[in-house]
Amino acid sequence: MTIRVAQVATGNAGRLTLRQLIADDRFELVAVSTSSPDKVGVDAGRLAGLDVTTGIVAVGSLDELVAAAPDCVVYCAMGDTRPVEATADVRRLLEAGIDVVGSAPGTLQFPWGTMPQKVIDRVEESARAGGATVYITGVDPGFASDLLPLALASTCQRVEQITCYELADYATYDGAEVMFDLMGFGKPLGETPLLFLPGVLGFAWGTAIRMMAAGLGIEVDEIVEHWEAEPAPESYDIAAGRIEQGTIAALKFSITGMVSGRPAIVVQHVTRTRDDLRPDWARPASGGGSYRVEITGEPSYVVDIVPSSEHGDHNHAAIVAACGRIVNAIPDVRAAAPGIVTTLDLPLPTGRGTVAVPR
Repeated sequence: MTIRVAQVATGNAGRLTLRQLIADDRFELVAVSTSSPDKVGVDAGRLAGLDVTTGIVAVGSLDELVAAAPDCVVYCAMGDTRPVEATADVRRLLEAGIDVVGSAPGTLQFPWGTMPQKVIDRVEESARAGGATVYITGVDPGFASDLLPLALASTCQRVEQITCYELADYATYDGAEVMFDLMGFGKPLGETPLLFLPGVLGFAWGTAIRMMAAGLGIEVDEIVEHWEAEPAPESYDIAAGRIEQGTIAALKFSITGMVSGRPAIVVQHVTRTRDDLRPDWARPASGGGSYRVEITGEPSYVVDIVPSSEHGDHNHAAIVAACGRIVNAIPDVRAAAPGIVTTLDLPLPTGRGTVAVPR
């Protein structure tokens, strides 16, 4: 049976999930909402960058979207800088009896131990009231730091440490809010960006650390944060804006889950805005970006995942991957019990329904 779906937000991720919702025969698009006044009234096909007219035009409020009575909403509004508002939106949808899959708020990927229990309880209450389910995921935090490492760990006789890396050049990433306001690129070296205020890294990536721990059957005693920055040797422009000489141009940060005094689960990011910065830091396996899973154990692994796309570079491909994971989870989320579900709760994803069959 075709699933009636709606899309919230059409930014970097939302326009890509919207593309699949329009093109995939498993779904019937019934509504799109936007917070941008200039997008209200615009056809979904145009918002997705497709040469099609769907007859579904963007509305400017969540209430109008709910009125279309979708079975499931794909929620891709900004959550990094507005977690309270994103959580409220998700609760509104759940209470209306609408399942939610999406990229935000990230803390709902695995909220236990990271999100305040009273907030978790409120989301669960909303889900029970509406008989609906919510599943949030991404790349990292997301499948590169839960599904992939846990699949590899399932083949090990012994696991001593799991490290998940994102290694990427962000020069072509045009998300100015994330790049400048959150990560601090272009900021003075002595200024602490929002992402690196004490506790923020652990809050953002604690979901990945604790989900991996739950999958492995262990408990994390402590999460340790570390970050360091490299200044720009000169001034230059990137897709998101300008990096002035001497300001933050490259970052390395890590979030480590400690178990019995040793690092058991590590997530590390190396993010450059120019390829020649800090050659001593870990580098991607190929091109401008890759994801790496390292397992120390028996056997040990080093596995590199290099995303690519016919429509863009590694940054674009990574967003496509996150969007594919979100949309392809819809049938399993529809079948799940009401409440917050995680990658640990859903069946093994296999890509069912995505094979391109000649017509």
